[in-house]
Amino acid sequence: MIEMTIARIAEIVGGELADITAEEAASTRVTGSVEFDSRAIGPGGLFLALPGARSDGHDFAAGAVAAGAAVVLAARPVGVPAIVVRPEPGAADAASGALEFDTDGSGAAVLAALAKLAAAVAAELVAGGLTIIGVTGSSGKTSTKDLLAAVLDPLGQVIAPPGSFNNELGHPWTVLRATPDTDYLILEMSARHPGNIAALAAIAPPQIAVVLNVGTAHLGEFGSREAIANTKAELPQAVPAGGVVILNVDDTAVAAMAGKTAARVVRVSREPGSEVDVWAGPVTLDELARPRFTLHAGGDRIDVALAVHGDHQVGNALCAAAVALQCGAGLDQVATALASAGPVSRHRMQVAGRADGVTVINDAYNANPDSMRAGLKALAWMARRGGGESAGEVGGKRRSWAVLGEMAELGEDAITEHDAIGRFAVRLDVSRLIVVGTGRTMNAMHHGAVMEGSWGSESTMVDDADAALALLQAELQPGDVVLVKASNSVGLGALADALLAAAGPAADGDAVR
Repeated sequence: MIEMTIARIAEIVGGELADITAEEAASTRVTGSVEFDSRAIGPGGLFLALPGARSDGHDFAAGAVAAGAAVVLAARPVGVPAIVVRPEPGAADAASGALEFDTDGSGAAVLAALAKLAAAVAAELVAGGLTIIGVTGSSGKTSTKDLLAAVLDPLGQVIAPPGSFNNELGHPWTVLRATPDTDYLILEMSARHPGNIAALAAIAPPQIAVVLNVGTAHLGEFGSREAIANTKAELPQAVPAGGVVILNVDDTAVAAMAGKTAARVVRVSREPGSEVDVWAGPVTLDELARPRFTLHAGGDRIDVALAVHGDHQVGNALCAAAVALQCGAGLDQVATALASAGPVSRHRMQVAGRADGVTVINDAYNANPDSMRAGLKALAWMARRGGGESAGEVGGKRRSWAVLGEMAELGEDAITEHDAIGRFAVRLDVSRLIVVGTGRTMNAMHHGAVMEGSWGSESTMVDDADAALALLQAELQPGDVVLVKASNSVGLGALADALLAAAGPAADGDAVR
């Protein structure tokens, strides 16, 4: 964060000083980072006192100051220097899911203050030359954010959120990582309700916006795909006339957003077209489902070999390339950066090999119908193309395992969508399906697989991740390929980590691919 006195921060957020005099607040500067985990606080930092599942951040305020925090942003006095922002009636509802355990509005009050601080800092940095890039979409936001960071890195200093910091807490927290030395600030923007993206964009208005797709993630919250599209459109609507909006026009709902922004529109597609600005030539995949294609832009072209896995990454890479080109990168710079931009965020299409030849695709951070199909397609491709002589090879291909958990927040469509994924796995000729969980949705996935043509033990239901791991450890053979995927709440990321640890990593150069 830019350096700022405690008094100035209190003025910005409308807070009261507690356990610190006005003179001390005027002379003491916050010089470190803003943190909501007291274990991460450093000298000169600002600690956010937020409620959590097991404890309240207010209880850790004294420890944060002892660790070096200059001040605490809190909803009540905490016995150490603090800026206090009082909860308002009904404030707990404003957290919109970012703070599940905010029962008294204290968390919402601190979040509102954090947003005000981030907005002030963003405005100052933009005036100094910072470029803000916002990314939204039903799937692929985090992967695209990582690709964006890679392609912009040769152009200047980049700040991007770690993992999926894309809500009312993670968004302003990421904004406050920027400093006067930051050239590009990349922000993910997610939503659970209409208006969420507009609120995030108001904190740090983007000069460049990227819309990837409109799918069915959070369908249970929105009720319809049209409502999701309207909410995603809040991002291009927030870009001023002098800005740029990058649209993946292979998605018709995204293409329609061109008429909803005052900004200049850049269209990307997997196919050429009269209105398409950046597009990919014929796409091929290598044995690990890494895409290869020719990138076309402005009459120029260059061959691109991605380091990330899955055909679905082509659209993400095109959007990242379009942003970099708008920021002044050349095609050669973009191609070089994409070639070295492997998976960064944990549990998102991370492909790793074990010493016994088993390949694990760890995509366990999140899941919706679109991303689930993309992961299954990558699994099927690797099984077909990544063969070789191994005990796991059957009929000219490697055995494939899909270990799938629940896709959350699909509402009334949950049963239908889980049934469809079970059927899709069978149509792709996945060798074994392990359905993790025994609720109605997972019963639907298993039933769908059976009805589509699975028999015997090809589709197996297990109670939990431990049971799935035990089954895999008992039956995996050298050369098998395993996809682990579910919504993050299912906790299958730990299963994938344990699966890799069980046989040790492959030799250098093959462990993470």
